[in-house]
Amino acid sequence: MLTPADLSPIPSAEALRDCPLCPRLVAFREQCRAEHPSWWNAPVPAFGDPEAWLAIVGLAPGKQGANRTGRPFTGDFAGELLYATLAKYGLSDGTYAADRGDGLKLTGAIILNAVKCLPPANKPEPGEIANCRMFLHASLAALPTVRVIVALGQIAHVAAARALGLKPAATKFAHAAEHVAKDGRILLSSYHCSRYNQNTKRLDAAMFEAVFARAVEARTHGSDGRVAQIDSGREQA
Repeated sequence: MLTPADLSPIPSAEALRDCPLCPRLVAFREQCRAEHPSWWNAPVPAFGDPEAWLAIVGLAPGKQGANRTGRPFTGDFAGELLYATLAKYGLSDGTYAADRGDGLKLTGAIILNAVKCLPPANKPEPGEIANCRMFLHASLAALPTVRVIVALGQIAHVAAARALGLKPAATKFAHAAEHVAKDGRILLSSYHCSRYNQNTKRLDAAMFEAVFARAVEARTHGSDGRVAQIDSGREQA
């Protein structure tokens, strides 16, 4: 049986297949294993280039997506926009076909999650986010060439900020917000590319692509120190 480390470009940073840290998530995992024994149903490993300059941090696996397939953003609605955007900016090779076996590879990019296991209703509890923090920290520590982090949604934004040594209270989340860590790594934030955000027009393809365009620019030119203006009515993920 494959483990998260078997599939990961950074195996030392992965959780155990039967990670016991979060009782509620363990119970939900076991329920999914009983109902869908052919699914992955385990902590989802990182996917991408171990020499990436860009790390994308998502929230957590989706039930029909990564929890089923074992690859981040694979098999659900959110993945369609994410992988199309990565292709547009030359960060992938191959064609995304919503399947772990589609042969897609990322070049210069890697996808991580703030929470590695499927949470009920896609809503991890604070303690679960805290328990998973060590895996995100270990992942970024294992990726010394990452200079830009794109966080998808507020939970991922806070998790990434902590991993970069930024104080969440001073690192405001907003779409296209930009913050710089003491070591020069740049945190860019986006609304999550979820079906809900796309259907409600909170996020469209142009908005999402603009964040990745800025990531490419930041890789070349660094940060000018600016932080995007925040619209107080549009801060939630």
